[in-house]
Amino acid sequence: MPQISDFYGILIWLNYNDHMPPHFHAWYGEYKVIVNINDGVVKGEMPGRALRMILEWLDLHREELMENWELAQKGAKLNKIEPLK
Repeated sequence: MPQISDFYGILIWLNYNDHMPPHFHAWYGEYKVIVNINDGVVKGEMPGRALRMILEWLDLHREELMENWELAQKGAKLNKIEPLK
C-alpha cells in the first residue's frame, strides 16, 4: 500500500486495485480510518483533531486523490500529494 502523503503524524495510503467506492486509508498512531473520496464518509476511529485535518486535506486534494485512485486501479505509480500545512 503506497503512502501518498503525511502531515502532523498522519499517514495517507492508497491500495492498488482496491474495492469501490474510491477511498484512501489514514493512520494516526494506533488509529486507522477509511475515507470515501467522493463524500468524505469515514469508517473507523480517529481523534477529532486528526480527523478534522484529514477531512480538510481531502477537501483541498479531492481531484488529485481521484487521479491517484485511477492510477492505482491500473497498477501505475502513484503521485505524492502535498501535505496539509
